[in-house]
Amino acid sequence: MRRPNPLYALILCLVAALFASTAAAQTGGLDIQIANGVKTATPIAVVPYAQPGVAPLPTDVADVIRADLNRCGKFRALAKSDIVEFPAKGADINYATWRLLKQDYITVGHISDAGNGMVRVDYELWDVNRQQNLLAGYFTAPPGDLRGVAHQIADAIYQKITGVRGAFWTRIAYITQVGLGNNTNYSLVVADSDGFNPQVVARSHESLMSPAWSPDGKKIAYVSFESGNSQIYVQDLTTGARQLVESHKKGINGAPAWSPDGRRLAVALSFTGHLELYALDLASRQEIQLTHGMSINTEPVWAADGQSLYFTSDRSGRPQIYQIPAGGGTPQRISFQGTYNSNSDISYDGKELAMVQGNGNVYRIAVMDLGLGGQVHYLSPGPLDFGPSWAPNASMLLYGATEGPRGVLYATSSDGMVRQRLALANGSVSDPSWGPYRQQQ
Repeated sequence: MRRPNPLYALILCLVAALFASTAAAQTGGLDIQIANGVKTATPIAVVPYAQPGVAPLPTDVADVIRADLNRCGKFRALAKSDIVEFPAKGADINYATWRLLKQDYITVGHISDAGNGMVRVDYELWDVNRQQNLLAGYFTAPPGDLRGVAHQIADAIYQKITGVRGAFWTRIAYITQVGLGNNTNYSLVVADSDGFNPQVVARSHESLMSPAWSPDGKKIAYVSFESGNSQIYVQDLTTGARQLVESHKKGINGAPAWSPDGRRLAVALSFTGHLELYALDLASRQEIQLTHGMSINTEPVWAADGQSLYFTSDRSGRPQIYQIPAGGGTPQRISFQGTYNSNSDISYDGKELAMVQGNGNVYRIAVMDLGLGGQVHYLSPGPLDFGPSWAPNASMLLYGATEGPRGVLYATSSDGMVRQRLALANGSVSDPSWGPYRQQQ
């Protein structure tokens, strides 16, 4: 085997960040646009919620639900301007109207004062053709938490109709970059899954990259260059405390990935002279080397059962995806289509592997169906797309893209038919990571 080029090793290890060169805004807020939609998706009417006697609220609950259902690709919510009747509960629904509008489902609700600065949000889901109630419930929350309430209602609707748990009440992490030269600022940002409510977790004048969520959603591991060399930190999102977990002075410390039990991090380290994968026990700090040889091995991601990892390696001559037992062993090549495959992420059920696939100078997000002989389909147009990250229910996928001189993010439905663009007004954004399910309120 040839001796790997150290510069190429760094590029491969950090390919997602270096394609778009990570991003960091002072607020982290993103401009959000729906790029396209699906005409064949299930039609559903989301009627504006009645709020008699309630002061104006900061969030239109129905608008958030409507946007959630539209962006997942499985539903086509009736445009607000096309809603001609405004029932607040099932008894008020005139089903003939909604059949005329060709709606399969309708969701209605109302908001009332619950006292002590709280509001109560009641919601219902009805089957229009059967005139059957499918779902009813309520949330009590302060007005400032209504976006979260709306996401949870959208999750409940999604699950009731599809049978799969919704993933709107989740969070995403990403890196932003603002400024040039010595005035460049990087931030690690956490936001709602739709890009709203951004919160800056960490800031630095040096590069930040590769955020990775812990399985319980309470911590994020990431790479920082604040010391002059790459180091891996774990940040507690509740307390703000952070812990340095990998800081070999020689070579690369990169690509952290949590094991499903949250006890270990798979990392890519090159302190021996070659970029290899290690499993780091966070309690004992013991490192177990998983790969061996002269090739470049990086970008690990754990299988959902914790029994194996997928990773990128150039051991066949060009970057491809391999699978290796969690305790180490002989890697098995997984990707064969395309001259370049890297930066993979596995769906929760282990059925689909998303990755960056390169052909010529075009890099797109491809999804391989592991249960259908490796059949591959594309989710993005390219030419420089990177960093795929699945939603916890695999209904959507987050990825980065290079547009001119800056990086942006896209959230796409699993079939690629709906894309939501998330861009920073005055900088770049990259290194997307979709968080796990949140505890329901």
